[in-house]
Amino acid sequence: MSQNITFGTDGWRGRIAEDYTFDNVRRCAQGFASYLLKHGKKGEWVVVGHDKRFDSEYFAGAAAEVLCANGLRVYLTDGATPTPVIAFSVVNQKAAGAINITASHNPPTDNGFKVRDENGGAIAPDGLKEIEELIPGMVGEVKRFPQNELESKGLLVRFDPSSAYIEHLKQLIDLNPIRDAGLKVMVDPMWGNGAGWFTRLLSGGKTRITEIHNHRNPLFPEMTRPEPIPPNVDVGLAATVSNHDDVLIVTDGDADRLGVGDENGNFVNQLEVYALLAYYLLEVRGERGAIVKTLSTTSMLDKLGKMYHVPVYETGVGFKFVAPKMIETNAMIGGEESGGYAFRGNVPERDGILAGLYLLDMMVKLNAKPAELLSLLFSKVGPHYYERVDTEFEGDRKSRQQRILDAKPATIGGEKVTGLNTTDGYKFCLEDGGWLLIRFSGTEPIMRVYTETTHQEHVQAIIEDGLRIAGLR
Repeated sequence: MSQNITFGTDGWRGRIAEDYTFDNVRRCAQGFASYLLKHGKKGEWVVVGHDKRFDSEYFAGAAAEVLCANGLRVYLTDGATPTPVIAFSVVNQKAAGAINITASHNPPTDNGFKVRDENGGAIAPDGLKEIEELIPGMVGEVKRFPQNELESKGLLVRFDPSSAYIEHLKQLIDLNPIRDAGLKVMVDPMWGNGAGWFTRLLSGGKTRITEIHNHRNPLFPEMTRPEPIPPNVDVGLAATVSNHDDVLIVTDGDADRLGVGDENGNFVNQLEVYALLAYYLLEVRGERGAIVKTLSTTSMLDKLGKMYHVPVYETGVGFKFVAPKMIETNAMIGGEESGGYAFRGNVPERDGILAGLYLLDMMVKLNAKPAELLSLLFSKVGPHYYERVDTEFEGDRKSRQQRILDAKPATIGGEKVTGLNTTDGYKFCLEDGGWLLIRFSGTEPIMRVYTETTHQEHVQAIIEDGLRIAGLR
């Protein structure tokens, strides 16, 4: 009996050779092909790309075989390609969608399978459910066409999507002021798809780019996983200080997420970065438009929305919620707590490269380093403090969920509880405008406990209460 495959927050992920196998990748590709055909896409093109994980290029080739056998055509990237570049290529090539072989920030044991729609964005939950239902139960039901014959028949075209993406970036941001600013930038692409991109984009002027972890190593040494949060960024933060750099720019394994370190070797957390990027668009660039945020990200965005008279929309966690809302509202920016940010004028997909360029441009325009930018932000919205703890768990989710609902705490960490939001997880709203969120990961057997508060001295107490409510203490 074949494994039942379900799509989580952002696609399907599994352990290589255990459940992430060629047979299961082909089954997923058949489900996506059937979905596209069901929606009238026969004969259209699909972009297929991959990251630098173990055998990713071969899994991508296997997916391409299935698509072509089902009457679709494939643009296959000629090498490991950042997720935002794959997403842009869907629109640029007028394709029906994309398959991206990547497990993003997961441990090195894993790989993944993401799908994207004709806008280059995540497919909404109802579409993902439809794809799941179309995945055949047995690999024997999968159609295949030998890859070595695809190119000769014109069904598969290998292409380099980088030049078109770079020209697109130039329409969104003037790179010359960053090149000429004389910044000293440390870049950590975490052994992944972001390697070489900032050097390519910003070389040729006074700004100096130094890269670490910039070749392929699917074991991801010096970090537990290619996720741009501590402790995975600690080597980069230390290198920034020892190299006397102005900023650390980190992209995750597939380069759709951004991490930032300041000039003093301190991590600038994802909520702070999101608020900085929103402030940059509103104040520095003078843009106006909706802000879309997941319920696990910062309330600083609500304050900025009120200050600049722009609407703020809150969604469930994942770009399968953010992307459709961005399209619906023509949002200026959309993002989530994991460090993924998307922008109007680009595709509705997380883009760690563009987000990094925008942050560097903010530094240039305001003549300020990251620590100074944070001080400026806090002078507008007040200081906010954030913490997140991820814990593996075993056993039944439903009983744990019921335990959380039954807790009904009057206070958490010394803060009065003013409400409970169960849109996606369990978000306890606190009197100071902060919150505690307990949520199950959509891709791993992990419970996440997060908080944001305006009282630094309450952070650890809120987290400890959250762990107890979740039954993890």
